[in-house]
Amino acid sequence: MITLTIALAVLVGVALGLLGGGGSILTVPLLTYVAGLEARHAIASSLLVVGVTSAMAAITHARAGRVQWRIAALFGLTAMAGAYGGGRVAHVIPGTALLVAFAIIMVAAGLAMLRSRPEPAESGEHPLPTVRIALLGAAVGLISGLVGAGGGFLLVPALTLLAGLPMPIAVGTSLVVISMQSLAGLAGHLASEQIDWRLAGFVTAAAVVGALIGGRLVPLIDPGTLRRAFGWFVLLMASVILAQELDPAVGATLRALTLGAAAASFACTRYAHCPLQRLLGASRPYPARTI
Repeated sequence: MITLTIALAVLVGVALGLLGGGGSILTVPLLTYVAGLEARHAIASSLLVVGVTSAMAAITHARAGRVQWRIAALFGLTAMAGAYGGGRVAHVIPGTALLVAFAIIMVAAGLAMLRSRPEPAESGEHPLPTVRIALLGAAVGLISGLVGAGGGFLLVPALTLLAGLPMPIAVGTSLVVISMQSLAGLAGHLASEQIDWRLAGFVTAAAVVGALIGGRLVPLIDPGTLRRAFGWFVLLMASVILAQELDPAVGATLRALTLGAAAASFACTRYAHCPLQRLLGASRPYPARTI
């Protein structure tokens, strides 16, 4: 199983480097259901894997000019405080409750990405009020520390919807914040949890390789397509967790709805008068055909 775990960790890294998030969404289920770790140990280990991998992936994005450092610093500092606090109190909450809460937040974040506004035309900095940045960073950090999430599945929507950053810039900026808050959350968990350093080291090394690959793929993919792919990906992973933690029927239902909606969304990119356009709220990557 350790071989399979390490192989899948490469895919975790690709998702993290390409999407600026999703690493923890994959890492927690990977360590729980494939590596066989107890939920709280998997969450703590995930923070190490995601924190180190994000830091390495952020280097590639920074060299390409895809990081807004001022926003990253403001988000990151408050997120670190929230993540440390979340890590300190996570041990008093049942593992199943943490994972179910994780899945519910994933659904909300995925839907937000699918309904987000069109990509901004400018890649310049879009300042936010300091208080809003601080509150948002602390909230994302708290959730990150509680459920072992790097927070990219929340940060990327926040940076695109609230800060007005184009998707490639949001991805790079998100990775800087993820690395900061993940390591802070890990510090909080280590006060009450132990992790398998050997397993975590192998998984981290594999994920770093994947992240470097993912980071190089970002300029090759349309930002709008990347954003929508991120949203569908998050919804599908939520269905996997709910199937494991609640009931297989719940996960199967969400998975069927997600796949059906994804198919409808794809159809709506090709037809000008699709009745679902207002609900989907996504820009069309292909010229629409009139029917």
